[in-house]
Amino acid sequence: MGDERFLPAYRIRSRADFQRAYGRRCTASDNLLLVFGAPNDLSYPRIGLSVSRKLGNAVARNRWKRLLREAFRLNHRQLPAGIDLVVIPRQGAEPELAGLLRSLPRLADRLAWKLGK
Repeated sequence: MGDERFLPAYRIRSRADFQRAYGRRCTASDNLLLVFGAPNDLSYPRIGLSVSRKLGNAVARNRWKRLLREAFRLNHRQLPAGIDLVVIPRQGAEPELAGLLRSLPRLADRLAWKLGK
């Protein structure tokens, strides 16, 4: 088994990177997640999380973030390289790792196709 750590380089932190993904207006969604995508010039995918207060209290929001990071960590080798993903959970959806493990790669592949990657 290879190195599956969630490195700091895999995380989008800067406002400019979030705005670039939102401004590109390239999205994919399902009943769990809405994902904005933008190309990056890196050899690996990155993830940014936008978890609103509409999803619940701090405990609920932090649970979403932990599960999304874990789904990304377990799937980052299968995700398309050179793409930034800004993930927004859907209101009313229940956070479950199994569902996120299926949803995230499917949506990332759809975004990569839309972006021409």
